[in-house]
Amino acid sequence: MITTIARKEFVEMLRDGRFRWAAFIVLALLAVALLAGAWYQHELVVQQRAAQAAEQSRWYAQSPKNPHAAAHYGLYAFKPRLAPAFLDPGVEPYTGVAVWLEAHKQNEMLYRPGEDATLAQRFGDLTVALVLQVVLPLVVVLLAFNAFAGERERGTLRQLLSLGLRPRDLVLGKMLGLGGALALIAAPAVVLGAATLALTGPAEGAPRFLLLALVYLLYLGIFLLVALAVSARAPSSRFALVVLIGFWGVNCLLAPRGVSDLAAALHPLPEPISFKARLQEALADPAGASAMLRERTEGLVKQYAVARDEDLPVNLAGLSLQVGEDHGYEVFDRFYGELFAPMEAQNNLLQRAAALFPMLGVQALSMGLAGTDLAHHRDFIRAAEAHRRTEIKIINDDILAHPVKAGEVHDGDRELWAKVPQFGYEPPGVGWVLARHWTALALLIAWFAIAGWFAWRSATKLRPL
Repeated sequence: MITTIARKEFVEMLRDGRFRWAAFIVLALLAVALLAGAWYQHELVVQQRAAQAAEQSRWYAQSPKNPHAAAHYGLYAFKPRLAPAFLDPGVEPYTGVAVWLEAHKQNEMLYRPGEDATLAQRFGDLTVALVLQVVLPLVVVLLAFNAFAGERERGTLRQLLSLGLRPRDLVLGKMLGLGGALALIAAPAVVLGAATLALTGPAEGAPRFLLLALVYLLYLGIFLLVALAVSARAPSSRFALVVLIGFWGVNCLLAPRGVSDLAAALHPLPEPISFKARLQEALADPAGASAMLRERTEGLVKQYAVARDEDLPVNLAGLSLQVGEDHGYEVFDRFYGELFAPMEAQNNLLQRAAALFPMLGVQALSMGLAGTDLAHHRDFIRAAEAHRRTEIKIINDDILAHPVKAGEVHDGDRELWAKVPQFGYEPPGVGWVLARHWTALALLIAWFAIAGWFAWRSATKLRPL
């Protein structure tokens, strides 16, 4: 009986003009978003790889010069883009694509596409994530709102129940039938997305893409189950439509902005001008560096068993430079920890708010699996800064190892430049992502379970009139 009901709902949905128009519009939007995102992804990856290779060649090919001058010469580190990023750009348009690595400074990310956006673009680009998070749930609501209320108004629900059909079988059959019809919209998008992923990115992106597909199926299933439950309890189709449109509007339109504003108010970021002024003041404070330099110099005097600093067989300029860097590392770690702490708190609040609004949970998981969330951004910053510190340490150690007399100079050459390893960033795996978004995933699963229970309970209260 359940199979018969599912087949009947599936066939009726295919014959419904609303479904055909909705399928056409959604598939067109998804196709445009996929193709545009894939093209942008391909162009950006090609340019970044070429730019990173050119930077490395420029570093290794530089002429002999003072090693510290080479440290200021520096190089760019470009943030690689993960294969699924074309599905959900996340925060990447606002965080930058490259960072300049040089001595004494931990620079901010550069070249943010959001800075060059037009007024129209600031309302949001057409992305696959936008279609799946906002448009497709609306389609589910518009197609399923009268699943039971419409049957009741036409009098067919009374006929079905009079034949001894169990309400729960009817709910399950309708869920399978409507779900199968909606799958006809989603399946081409999944196939096209998988094909695009295979053409634009390495195989490592496949697990992320599969998890993204499961997350969105879970999210859309929530809307389908809620729509069936409301339709079963609503006194009329009109009432069911109003309730479901309200649920969609609050979840998809109001909650993301409202909760974001609340998070920003509860966990404000440091004021930019004051933050930079305090950072520069801490870096310029000579007390910490002086004590550190004195301690390390005394250690070298004991190590080489000499009477005076001037008798050391090393170049103390290299030690002084490295001490200055180490002091700066402590300052940078403290201040950037202060900067990112409220950002992390805001993200945690947004994930917990998924208990009320599933949209916030799927947003967090979507950006995380696409590699475009704040956690991935911070991980790249960590890797770039670690490379900068390795580069500067190699150069300062070379200065330390080459003592010079008055009037003499020591220049670095290709042999020194070659000691600096190439910059390479290995993005974290899926387990790392899930460990940071387990709250959102757990709440999304809870939403699905509660929505299923709500639909099941509504079936027991199904009335023909």
